[in-house]
Amino acid sequence: MKQIAIDGPAGAGKSTIAKAVSKELQFVYIDTGAMYRAIGLYVLRNNVSKDDEENVVKLAKSCDVTISYENGEQVVSLNGENVNGFIRTPEVGEYASAISVFKEVREKLVYLQQELAKTTNVVMDGRDIGSKVLPDATLKVYLDADVNVRAKRRYDELTLKGEKVDLKELTEEMKARDYRDMHRDNSPLVRVPDAKYVDSSYMTPEEVKDRIIELYREADK
Repeated sequence: MKQIAIDGPAGAGKSTIAKAVSKELQFVYIDTGAMYRAIGLYVLRNNVSKDDEENVVKLAKSCDVTISYENGEQVVSLNGENVNGFIRTPEVGEYASAISVFKEVREKLVYLQQELAKTTNVVMDGRDIGSKVLPDATLKVYLDADVNVRAKRRYDELTLKGEKVDLKELTEEMKARDYRDMHRDNSPLVRVPDAKYVDSSYMTPEEVKDRIIELYREADK
């Protein structure tokens, strides 16, 4: 099976680019961040603190998170419920980032992700895809962008949805999330030595997609 692993910080455009690359190559896109967000949503709904490792792990082990495709669109299911409309809020994002540091939560999701990648050609994005989930991927990419650019992208995305957010606050939250993702004990965000570095700060999504497909063609020769 062919595998493209895209890692990088929040707001770098990983999901947007991974979807576009998978569509052009006719691969299956697996949004690992959405899987963590689904568990984060479950923890939030159960009124459990995101820092309460023991109870977070219990909830993670008891819930079922799956990814499927309906009419060409990815559907993230939590215990059978389509939660696409609930997992993209800043609060759920904070929960997802916090609980992702817990070893047993990561082990459960890494197993599910690896099983998905055994059956079909995939594009997978996240924080530890090249380092942990798909260490033998055909192509590994580290997709980055300046934190201020990333925060503005997220601000525009949320504002477009009608949500009221403060750009300065969002920037500080993103910096804090970057630090947490890069310094956690379990599977931190790293650029593995064989990953190709792509800075999307001043590139259009189309340009980034084309660059990654070009890198894939070179890697798959």
